[in-house]
Amino acid sequence: MKAFNIPEYYRSHIISPLKELRRKRDKLKRDFTPTLLDFGPVRFLVARHFGFCYGVENAIEISYKAIAENTGKRIFLLSEMIHNPDVNRDLQERGVQFIMETSGKQIVPWDELHNDDVVVIPAFGTTIEIQRKLTDIGLNVEQYDTTCPFVEKVWNKAGQIGQKNYTVVVHGKPSHEETRATFSHSKEAAPTVVVKDLKQAQRLATYITGESSKEQFYDEFAGQYSDGFDPERDLQRIGVVNQTTMLASDTQYIADFLKTVMIHHYRLMPEEVDNRFANTRDTLCYATNDNQDSTYNLLTNPAHFAVVAGGYNSSNTQHIVELCNEKLPTYFIETEQKILSRDLIRHFDLHTKQEVVTENFLPDQKPVTVLLTCGASCPDAVVEGILLKIVSFFADSRPVDDVMAEVTQQYTY
Repeated sequence: MKAFNIPEYYRSHIISPLKELRRKRDKLKRDFTPTLLDFGPVRFLVARHFGFCYGVENAIEISYKAIAENTGKRIFLLSEMIHNPDVNRDLQERGVQFIMETSGKQIVPWDELHNDDVVVIPAFGTTIEIQRKLTDIGLNVEQYDTTCPFVEKVWNKAGQIGQKNYTVVVHGKPSHEETRATFSHSKEAAPTVVVKDLKQAQRLATYITGESSKEQFYDEFAGQYSDGFDPERDLQRIGVVNQTTMLASDTQYIADFLKTVMIHHYRLMPEEVDNRFANTRDTLCYATNDNQDSTYNLLTNPAHFAVVAGGYNSSNTQHIVELCNEKLPTYFIETEQKILSRDLIRHFDLHTKQEVVTENFLPDQKPVTVLLTCGASCPDAVVEGILLKIVSFFADSRPVDDVMAEVTQQYTY
């Protein structure tokens, strides 16, 4: 795996070496058990995989390279580089301006951009329509394009199955930057429709079978289908791709469900399935899979609560929070600053979409066991800050050096 040149302050003296130890010990990624950091009165079970993925580190490296190489020039990001407030804040403090909000709302009008400006494409990629706008202005859209290779892999697969006359079904959040970009690229090659969840996939199935009318489709999937889409014609052959940060298990369930619908509706023999349903299993992002599998394993361990770090608008982080919420109290926080005291924590509630404050989140018993993980766009330094903040509430905790020496010995042959 390539080593990226990212700012040192994003790394951690605890978490980064720990991840490297586990990587060397388990190069084939067969061991998803968490790492125990035992400080005595408080114990952390740290997920096997979490934090910056290949695509995020690549995007960060290119972004800071753009700043270093263009002193005196105006530098713009299409929208947030990644869904992490610390990274985006640091880029803005270095003079980088955002052209759009993550929702797509314009901040800097297109006609205010000049051909000598620098524009960085974020890790989510962008739409073909926006690429054309930038090119028409005279901007180089390829020089600092940080689109994740695994997002591009989805685009390529959509194009490939489109050339074989399949319609593309995109599992993703319709308003998310990545889904908007994938939809834009896909519809160039094939009729395309977006489903946000299993419920919408089940509704789509009724148009495959003809149980629901074409007119209903246009109302129900408004804004989620390509121009000229005809459900009677375009749902006869389909393939499923996804927004790479969705739950892999959800995407696979949706794909398996729609495949079953096609088999039953067209009474397909096993050798005939490919005539109606494209195989797209190879588009699922490895980092998303690893992080989610690590979370499943983490949750097999008893604990008092979980802490998940990351940006509140990070899709992959939200899904990790959802998994943890099903098992035990879970606190979704951006940084250690959200831990207000030993008794108070400010965290994001996925249901109300706002921050709330919880009292007495640390139980009055010892040892306290905490599950700790984060999303793919969260720096190791943030996870370290959270860990040390919680440890600081226990005066009789073991020294960090002793705990790390113990773990190093455990994972060193």
